[in-house]
Amino acid sequence: MAAAQDVHVRICNQEIVKFDLEVKALIQDIRDCSGPLSALTELNTQVKEKFQQLRHRIQELEQLAKEQDKESEKQALLQEVENHRKQMLRKTTKESLAQTSSTITESLMGISRMMAQQVQQSEEAMQTLVNSSRTILDASEEFKSMSGTIQLGRKLITKYNRRELTDKLLIFLALALFLATVLYIVKKRLFPFL
Repeated sequence: MAAAQDVHVRICNQEIVKFDLEVKALIQDIRDCSGPLSALTELNTQVKEKFQQLRHRIQELEQLAKEQDKESEKQALLQEVENHRKQMLRKTTKESLAQTSSTITESLMGISRMMAQQVQQSEEAMQTLVNSSRTILDASEEFKSMSGTIQLGRKLITKYNRRELTDKLLIFLALALFLATVLYIVKKRLFPFL
């Protein structure tokens, strides 16, 4: 039974390290991503999935620690769990968020500049083709499609601003939960009679 637990603990630790490395690699990919927007969205989704898997493995390791027969092994594993949680939280600090937000903002600004250039090119084309009624109709249709693209761009920018706010709120709530857990553990250890 103890040997099986040791193997399970070892596997769990290996998976935590693996997910940790994958999260670091994905965060670097986000920083290096210059577009398109769909690629950035996909990378963000993958980071969230890896964080979820990492969180699940840490919880699994914590459960294994609680099931240990020896108090010393139990405490050692609980300390590992605590270290993993601290490392996970360190990855979502304000500095990391600021760098990721900065990268996302730069990408969105690049898209916005590109869309502004396209709008300007459309306007120049319309001025040049004013003399021909057939060309005016073609340019008008092109302008309508550009307008739809601009509207879509605005919606995407608004959506990403909301996502950024939601992510900050989730990180704040996770930090609050972590601090509450730490306070609870400290209270139980220092004041077990309360």
